[in-house]
Amino acid sequence: MPPKPTASPSAGAPTLSEGLTARLDAAPSALWSAGWSVLTLSALGLLLALFGDLGLSWTAALGIAALPGLVGLAWRPRGEALPGLLALWCLCAAAAAALTGGLSGPLALICLGPLVAAVALGALLMDGVVFAALALGLGGLAAILWRLPAPGGAQGLGFSAAGACILLIAAATAVLIRHRRLAASESEGAAEIVRLQTLLGDIPGLALLMDASGGTAGVFGQPLSMLDHDDLRQGLAPAIIAQDQARLGAALALTKAGGAAEAILHPVSRPDRQLIASLRLTGDSGVMVLLRELSPGESAASLGERVAELESARISAETDRARTEEALRARSRFLANMSHELRTPLNAIMGFSDIMRVRMFGELSPKYGEYAELIHESGRHLMDLISDVLDMSKIDADKFTLSLERFDVREAMGAALRLTRVQADEAGVKLRGVLPPEPLEVEADKRAIKQIVLNLVSNALKFTPRGGAVTVTGQIIADSFEIVVTDTGIGIDQADLERLGRPFEQAGAAQDRARGTGLGLSLVKAFAQLHGGDMNIESQLGEGTSVTVRLPVLVAALPASTPEGEADPAAPPAHTAQVIQMPPRGE
Repeated sequence: MPPKPTASPSAGAPTLSEGLTARLDAAPSALWSAGWSVLTLSALGLLLALFGDLGLSWTAALGIAALPGLVGLAWRPRGEALPGLLALWCLCAAAAAALTGGLSGPLALICLGPLVAAVALGALLMDGVVFAALALGLGGLAAILWRLPAPGGAQGLGFSAAGACILLIAAATAVLIRHRRLAASESEGAAEIVRLQTLLGDIPGLALLMDASGGTAGVFGQPLSMLDHDDLRQGLAPAIIAQDQARLGAALALTKAGGAAEAILHPVSRPDRQLIASLRLTGDSGVMVLLRELSPGESAASLGERVAELESARISAETDRARTEEALRARSRFLANMSHELRTPLNAIMGFSDIMRVRMFGELSPKYGEYAELIHESGRHLMDLISDVLDMSKIDADKFTLSLERFDVREAMGAALRLTRVQADEAGVKLRGVLPPEPLEVEADKRAIKQIVLNLVSNALKFTPRGGAVTVTGQIIADSFEIVVTDTGIGIDQADLERLGRPFEQAGAAQDRARGTGLGLSLVKAFAQLHGGDMNIESQLGEGTSVTVRLPVLVAALPASTPEGEADPAAPPAHTAQVIQMPPRGE
């Protein structure tokens, strides 16, 4: 017998479980909700008839307890909306218990209503347990705070009997509904499996499903005159002649490499007959083999040509991929080797323009002074761009090697914050660092850690309006060190988040993209991955951005000490963070 297959629902169509829920839950759940309200209100009416005036709080208790059933009858929630109804049940049960004396009162059992409702309505039982426990807690706490008396004497016995009867009847009917729902689900699921097996059995020809290890996972379809299901129980290889084993192996290799292949095979039972085997790769790395007899109008030569075409297409695709990869490596090698030639003249330009800016050899006219400022600013921007491009090229060419050393990670982060202080002052953005109070030793590339913070802070400052804030946090999470840079800037659209992190990819409008090159985040991601970590971006338009870099580089905490130049007689306790507020220039 073939294995039990599963059906994949088409896009937009309801799944089997959703269809069952819609058909099975609607009427019984609504009737059960109505029954809960009818039972509760009937108990209230009976108690009023027996004892007359019960008092406002005791009467309201049963009236409130009936409310969730009426809401459930009108609302009829399903799926993700069910916890909302259970929450209402929890609040009403807690109120009913509190109004009648709390957990020691006669209606304390009503607090189990959310659990019974979860059983009847098809919600998660854990949700019912949680809301029932919450109802017990709230009911007991409210009774203590309000100090309302519990019904005593015959009225107390009446309320206890009413609460017990309501819960027992509701629980019994809930179990019956749950049992009916499960039985109907199993019955319809079995019918769906039978229907799918029937459809698979009507496939013209034989279909053999092979798992990733090459074993037979299932055989479907109509038997052939030379081959049937029993011949394929042990796989396709035992069912064909020995001379075809190499051909089958080549077809399987071609399928796993290119996704499809075809081969002509001869069955052991009829070596004089030919089969056409069409192989396709499945989503779970298995192989589906469709077998059919070679028709009189087909020739082995024409099929061989098709197989050769598939092989030629695969080879061509691999060749093109290899050429593309080699071209990228050549580009990366070229840029990596051009480091000295690009930086040397640019350093001269920046040096001479800086001499002119500071008027080292005398005053300049205002216009020439302005030009010197522009030359130096442009040179600095170009130097940053060249450095980013060269670093990315080295990473692409596998030439970037981490220089691992042990150091206090706060020193590298503090140095990066000091370097970005000027940019923060010019942008009018408040910059602060929240670092561990104690020295923290890591084993990493110090320059890369510093570059990660520089790139993230510079990026945040570019896209944060004047008056905003950028916060850099260093923290220990589990066995890793996290660098988190949060800003109050313009944010990133969700559609752009997936692209960020790739070289030269930018987000936002054209004027926003003109502020950068799209290399900063890609370098941060590359540095993080070289350290065995990762980068994650969270953002909403207009609400700012948070970039988290997690690095598994922790070694051990260093002995407590205060870094030179940052002495603080009132050091914070070990469980708090050290906040570094970058002062404005001139202080």
